[in-house]
Amino acid sequence: VHVVESGGGLVQAGGSLRLTCTASGNDFSINAVGWYRQAPGKQRETVASIARSGTRTGYLDSVKGRFTISRDNAKNTIYLQMNSLKPEDTAVYYCNTVPYDRRYWGQGTQVSVSS
Repeated sequence: VHVVESGGGLVQAGGSLRLTCTASGNDFSINAVGWYRQAPGKQRETVASIARSGTRTGYLDSVKGRFTISRDNAKNTIYLQMNSLKPEDTAVYYCNTVPYDRRYWGQGTQVSVSS
């Protein structure tokens, strides 16, 4: 499976970004999936997750109310809408199944939020 994350960039605090993750094959469409992030010197954390059906979602407490995860199984694509971004959201963002599978780590997409 080839996974590609995109949509990151540099934004000012309070701004928005929409991340997109596209996976080849159908492994992502038949599993729960999520967005993860890792900031320099910190451990990777799960930011958001979504069930296979898309009916259930979960969020890291610090992003609740600001981030929204969604998926399009027909396109094997996952999205993360990020609003009201904060400097502490700065990290490399990755998508993967939930729980993660080591085979599916991509290059990630850098999100940088300036104060």
